[in-house]
Amino acid sequence: MAFSRHTLSHLSRRALLGTVAGLGALIATGTIAAPAQAADVTLKLGWTTSDGATDPYAIAAREFAAALDAEMPGVFEVKYFPNRQLGDEKEMIEGMSFGTIDGGIITNAVIANVEPSFQLLDMPFLFGNEEQAHKVLDGEVGQELMGKLKSRGIIGLGFAEGGFRHMINNTRPVATPDDVGGVKYRVMQNPVFLEMFGSLGGNPVPMAWGETYTAVQQGTIDGLEIPVAVIQANKFAEVTKYLSLTRHTYSALGVMLSKKSFDKMTADQQQAVLRAAPKAIAAQRAAVAENTTKIIDELKAAGMTVNEVENPAAFRAKVAGVYDRFKPRIGAALFDKALAQVD
Repeated sequence: MAFSRHTLSHLSRRALLGTVAGLGALIATGTIAAPAQAADVTLKLGWTTSDGATDPYAIAAREFAAALDAEMPGVFEVKYFPNRQLGDEKEMIEGMSFGTIDGGIITNAVIANVEPSFQLLDMPFLFGNEEQAHKVLDGEVGQELMGKLKSRGIIGLGFAEGGFRHMINNTRPVATPDDVGGVKYRVMQNPVFLEMFGSLGGNPVPMAWGETYTAVQQGTIDGLEIPVAVIQANKFAEVTKYLSLTRHTYSALGVMLSKKSFDKMTADQQQAVLRAAPKAIAAQRAAVAENTTKIIDELKAAGMTVNEVENPAAFRAKVAGVYDRFKPRIGAALFDKALAQVD
């Protein structure tokens, strides 16, 4: 029996409609899942450290994604790019400025290479505890700093917590400033850290993060300075012996978006981002605080020798000149405003 082209076309349409109707019934009854809806906004978010459960950068990224979803369910999709997948931090900042990277969790010292006023937060022994740091970062000083990034094509959403930075090395424990003398420490490519360790008598070696593990493993450097969560998440206990809780600098982590990416959003989406960021930062800080004591115990169990510093004033006296040298670059008014809050 022969069919005309019209008949075949009619049969094909009937078959297609039947298939669609059948799929709809299966979805309605839950027999098969409905296809996922594409998010309205996709954000590629990068950082240079690991995606470990206790890594403060990774926690900040996950909390930000969760807070965005809570604000506008299904609208935002945050894709994670840890372990330098989008480049080192300097490259990520440049990418955000150009609009080729959506966002990043960036170490304050690297932001300071782009905007020198951020050097304020890296002043050695500026903060006595986390509460002091939060007061400055969440207040007028922090807002003024983040506002300076807009002209560079970046939206600064706030400061997550890296935690206090400590010295680790394979030469000796650090209990006094003299113990820093002659030791080769990897430092970030930032003049404050170079001057800080030089003032303490160390040999600071500026080095990109991606080269650091191999350098300490091979003995090219003796040690480095990072928060305990980053020590653990990046397995530095396997290649360094001594952890000294110097608390020489509080590590603030900038949560940042490209202004080009932000400007593509609707007004409602932008407001959701601005509401989500402080909620994510509060949750991240709480998680980092909860993890810190446990991590120190785990680093001891992994074989690291851990010591407290009993006389921080001796270290402060050694680095006093760093304040004098950097105050003009940072801005005297901003500098004094921060000092008044911590005093």
